[in-house]
Amino acid sequence: MQRTWKTLASAAAATLAAALLPAAAVAQAPVKIGVVLPLSGPNAQFGINSRTGIEMAADAINAAGGIASLGGAKIELVVADVPSPNTAAAATQRLVSQDQVVGVVGAFVSSITLAASEVTERAGIPMITHSFADQITSRGYKYIFQVSAKATTYGKAQFDYAIALAKQAGAPFEKVAIFYEDTAYGTAQAKGLREAAKAAGIAPAIDEAYPLGITDVAPLINKLRASKADIVFPVSYFNDALQIIRAMRQQKIEIPTVGGAAGYIIPDFKKGLGEYSDGVFSIAPANYDFIPELNALYKAKHGTFMTHEVIMYGAALHHLAKAIDVAKSRDPEKIRDAIAALKICDTGFAAGIPGGCTAFDATGLSSTAYPVFVQWRGDDLVTVFPAKAAKGPAIWAGKTLN
Repeated sequence: MQRTWKTLASAAAATLAAALLPAAAVAQAPVKIGVVLPLSGPNAQFGINSRTGIEMAADAINAAGGIASLGGAKIELVVADVPSPNTAAAATQRLVSQDQVVGVVGAFVSSITLAASEVTERAGIPMITHSFADQITSRGYKYIFQVSAKATTYGKAQFDYAIALAKQAGAPFEKVAIFYEDTAYGTAQAKGLREAAKAAGIAPAIDEAYPLGITDVAPLINKLRASKADIVFPVSYFNDALQIIRAMRQQKIEIPTVGGAAGYIIPDFKKGLGEYSDGVFSIAPANYDFIPELNALYKAKHGTFMTHEVIMYGAALHHLAKAIDVAKSRDPEKIRDAIAALKICDTGFAAGIPGGCTAFDATGLSSTAYPVFVQWRGDDLVTVFPAKAAKGPAIWAGKTLN
């Protein structure tokens, strides 16, 4: 008999609960955790996916008995829709002052996270993010933590992995093109690409920023064609990613394309591009093929694979909740210290992150996470590089690599 979603949901809760928090006998007032995400505007789908991961982790913890050391207190999520950086400070301040949250997770978009974390830092409230920008944990802040590697690390890996595959395929790589949006995320990741190219002795044929929400990519694509680049590295969110790839494919530009995560690694990329998406590479902070059982449960409910932001923010919420349990306190200072000291590995959402853990160095940056390459194969994203993480072979310039 086909299992119902109710059965699948119970199985999902059991799978996560075993790795999260033990049950407690006496319920207490809920523990409020703030959630800052773009739930409207151009990055709404990322925010919605991120919230799903956060809710999945919270529901599993609550189903397992809540925060054991606080008498079984349940997690209560207080969600703020922050579609742009200019509303981040006020929204985060309300969470801190009015809702009295003990910690915050969010905000996917690096520029929003930078603004929100200024508020949490002043207030002494810990915040865990999956945003990439280097500045997030390079400001000397005490209360901000990144579950992913920083953007320049992704940029460097985006370049280095591509060159490694090109060499393995015996394909050309001497001319490269870099396109990036002029945001905190785009500029930081492009810096990593640029530095990696310099270290390899390769001068990019194109190294150009463009405005977020660009409406006409034709000038970029014309420059790409004229450059005769062997590889192109676009760093962009969803809408821009669709425009760039569609324009390339319509003009029969078939060179290896390596996206900068974000818009390149969500199901809507395939939905928006159809066959044009096939074979596109991207750097990624996580992938669902690391946690196939959880992904199967997620897909049964949502109809698509578990996206990287679901994984990363589920892991972030789990880490924060476990820190509250370890701290045995609602005191943000004690929770902050527990976040910094904890290392959660090979369980739940953390197992979906390359490196298998959520853990942080002295700056608040992940001490274990590393980037992977994924490649579109029909409706699926397959982790193809590096070898220690690969779930399938890469296909570079038409050649399947062992």
